[in-house]
Amino acid sequence: MMMVSENNVTIKVTPPTEGLFDLMIFARHANSHDPYNWVCSYQIQCLEPHNGEKLPENPFHFWGLHQNVRDFGIKESSHKGDQIVAPQGTLLLTLQTYRPLLAMYELINKDLDAVLSKKCLAAQAEEEKLSCHVLCPFQGNYRLSVFVKDLGGSTFRNVANFLVRCLRPVNQNELFPSGLSMHCGSGISSNSHGLSNPSHSSPIITTKLGKCNITFHTPADIEMTASLSKDKVISTKYALERYILVTHLRTKVSVCVVLPESGIYKVGLFGRSKDHEDFAHICDYVIRCFSDPSWPPFPRAYSLWRRGCVLLEPRTGVLQEQSWVRFRIKVPKAYQVVVLGQEKTMLQQTPNMVWEGDVFTGAPGMQVKLAAKFSQHCSSLEVILAFEVGGGSPASLGCSG
Repeated sequence: MMMVSENNVTIKVTPPTEGLFDLMIFARHANSHDPYNWVCSYQIQCLEPHNGEKLPENPFHFWGLHQNVRDFGIKESSHKGDQIVAPQGTLLLTLQTYRPLLAMYELINKDLDAVLSKKCLAAQAEEEKLSCHVLCPFQGNYRLSVFVKDLGGSTFRNVANFLVRCLRPVNQNELFPSGLSMHCGSGISSNSHGLSNPSHSSPIITTKLGKCNITFHTPADIEMTASLSKDKVISTKYALERYILVTHLRTKVSVCVVLPESGIYKVGLFGRSKDHEDFAHICDYVIRCFSDPSWPPFPRAYSLWRRGCVLLEPRTGVLQEQSWVRFRIKVPKAYQVVVLGQEKTMLQQTPNMVWEGDVFTGAPGMQVKLAAKFSQHCSSLEVILAFEVGGGSPASLGCSG
């Protein structure tokens, strides 16, 4: 196990058996591509072998930080020395940087395949810091390799290889969700889209209540949308997209998430400016909930659910049967707002620009639609939100926060 710094080399050797061994050392200039030259040899007599686990495979030959790590833009690491111990199978590695960098990570263990390995890592890239949350699902030794590049760079280069020793592994059902990007949480990517003042800077959100609200301050020309996914959905009546609602205020965006069941979820945030037709990925969040939530979904949102639209009441997308429900909603530039259910109900606009009124829900299985006209001369109504009418008591239907 070789660790190389600017001015010295440390080599740790664990002979596999007792006996006499030759250790041969070769070297070359740090910036040279010439062959290595033999420098010196040592004889090591092993009287009693160490029966520990073998080191993970390491094609990069060195352990710890690269000897020219500063040239790559890395200032320092949160972990120093030849080994990182993860007593509970979790680890947070941070690297302070001189400039904004992008990073990729590789976690290697003899029992870990490539698919499972990706579910063990959640990476965050900030202006002067790189972070990686690591989960170890097996006991033993791991190699955690770090690769970085500048924002405009074309190639990721290996800058560090850490030996991680896991004493007690995490449950495989508690690994990160599939498909996380290299931009988890707030950081370089969210800043480049003009987002600021995040409510959650860390990429991992743990909730006991089964709901959370992620907010950012946004520039006026950015429109955002969000997705919610989970690797194994056990039993939900509605699509997961119904459990996330994006609300755009004048200078703020709110992504409200309610969970139908326990587990590990991925929230993906996407944005576009007025000049772009397609949404671009911004960042991901991981939401962990190990209680037993069973929140009802939000109403189904249509394309007219845009900046300035705010749903005040009801916040749940499943309404109690045969009951009166108070509707309160903001719809900018609307000329008329109605609710179409068992009968048509015209909402009235208050002085503070809220459309409100009482609506009778009707029988179970009915759909209640909130629609609007945006011009006095427009004859058709355009649907903004759709609710379902379900059976059960108000308590069982809950409130989505």
